[in-house]
Amino acid sequence: MLIDLSHTIENGLVTYKGLPAPIICDYLSREESKKFYEEGTTFQIGKIEMVSNTGTYVDCPFHRFERGKDLSEVELERFAELEGVVIRSPYNERLAITPDQLKGHHVAGKAVLIHTGWDVNWNTDAYYTGHPYLTKEAAEYLRDSGAKLVGIDSHNIDNTEYRTRPVHTTLLGAEILIVEHLCNLSALPHTGFKFSAVPPKFKGMGTFPVRAMARVY
Repeated sequence: MLIDLSHTIENGLVTYKGLPAPIICDYLSREESKKFYEEGTTFQIGKIEMVSNTGTYVDCPFHRFERGKDLSEVELERFAELEGVVIRSPYNERLAITPDQLKGHHVAGKAVLIHTGWDVNWNTDAYYTGHPYLTKEAAEYLRDSGAKLVGIDSHNIDNTEYRTRPVHTTLLGAEILIVEHLCNLSALPHTGFKFSAVPPKFKGMGTFPVRAMARVY
């Protein structure tokens, strides 16, 4: 069974306050295409203008580090069919996720998905501030414990009240991928699934939207 863990990207969606919303429109409409084809045959060709931090997206090392691997350089195996584990830390109990919430879970070699429930606020003003996040110590714990990817259903994996980004620095510096703005993690079991979040193979890009999903077995 496949479970979709991605938000829908639509025209005008604001993912991150201060970044422009995507513009999704026709480049060639069905009506315009009639002039190129026989009667009864039409096509639509879409056009999208957006920043790479839109919707549910993956961060790779180039996002944080000039000499880090970009999307085209990260091995496909790092994005797809990763053994997963869900760690539940409800936002109404705590915002700062520390090593205490992570200990006792086997994370080595796995995609570690942090389920906070914050996705209930998606596409509302409440989503952008006062959100759950990992502490620097939690990121160091995941790095030292051998996690391969870390995802969260929150606005940012770092605390955005400050201008530093220690979690991005720690994880991406160790080539541990980050997936932000996940959703529907409540539908996943604790373990017993494989996680995928595959972006297009762009050169010179460190972040891009993904269709994140889990295959439960």
